[in-house]
Amino acid sequence: MIQQIVDDLWRIEVPLPGNPLKSINSYFVRGSIRNLLVDTGLNRQECFEAIWSGLRELDADLARTDFFITHMHADHSGLVPKLATETSRVYFNRPDAEILRNRGHWEAMLRRGSQNGFPEETLHAALRSHPGFRHGSQTLPELTLLEEGDDLCVGPYRFRCVATPGHTRGHTCLYEPLRRLLLSGDHLLVDITPNIQCWSEVGNPLKEYLASLDKVRGLEVDLVLPGHRKLFRNHRERIDELKGHHQRRAEEVLSILARGWMTAFEVASHMSWDIDCDGWESFPPAQKWFATGEALAHLRYLEEEGRVFRTEEGGTTFFSSTPPGKRNPVC
Repeated sequence: MIQQIVDDLWRIEVPLPGNPLKSINSYFVRGSIRNLLVDTGLNRQECFEAIWSGLRELDADLARTDFFITHMHADHSGLVPKLATETSRVYFNRPDAEILRNRGHWEAMLRRGSQNGFPEETLHAALRSHPGFRHGSQTLPELTLLEEGDDLCVGPYRFRCVATPGHTRGHTCLYEPLRRLLLSGDHLLVDITPNIQCWSEVGNPLKEYLASLDKVRGLEVDLVLPGHRKLFRNHRERIDELKGHHQRRAEEVLSILARGWMTAFEVASHMSWDIDCDGWESFPPAQKWFATGEALAHLRYLEEEGRVFRTEEGGTTFFSSTPPGKRNPVC
């Protein structure tokens, strides 16, 4: 399905079969010399057919079309190798490009999962069903790396790159100040809280995300064009809602840790989740992965604030809201 948003700018809705997100919004900007396609969909046939149908309906010439990818996740980047031509430029950010070029990043994430309490069988099932592992691109075309403040001029639009780390290290939005448009990727979504995960020993993704929210709050925006679901206005109101959500999440984690020392996997199992399952045991393995990653992000954030402590025991990391001592059993 395609929808014209403003002059020379359309949304192409690309389905994500079997995914709670349901679909991704790809945006096509028509220019007199070059066109621009923002985000693409998973590397699977259903996604390819949907976006190809939309591009045909728009009479888009891919030989005259460049690509801007907001971040590394497969639902946004997966179809680039199939759509980009020899004359296409693919605009991307440096931090996410470095991760995708590191072929060992999945193995590193598995090690982190095991270290943080993931049962081995569930861990490997989570990897096998992870959309990035199943439907990501195995190869990347040559990338043109953009930085904060770089401009992309397409047709009547002059988009400015706004670095918004948090959802991924390099997540980048496109801002059109004259028309007050924000192509927000997964940084701002109207009825979904973007998943903030922490699968690295370095960085503080939740702290970065909250800072990115404050940064975008300062922009004058009339219309947000998100990576999923509906377009929306009142971006500052939504930002305040998202910040409140993470504050409540942090307090929930502290309340859980009051029961004793726990792994991140155990913390996630006690957190409240908006998912259609009877309980933690019935969560799909991939959803347990996303949930544990989000628990880790809040634990890292609270640890840097001095409100959570960690200890290592037998190669496993445990967390508590009280300083290390003898590890108490979980209630």
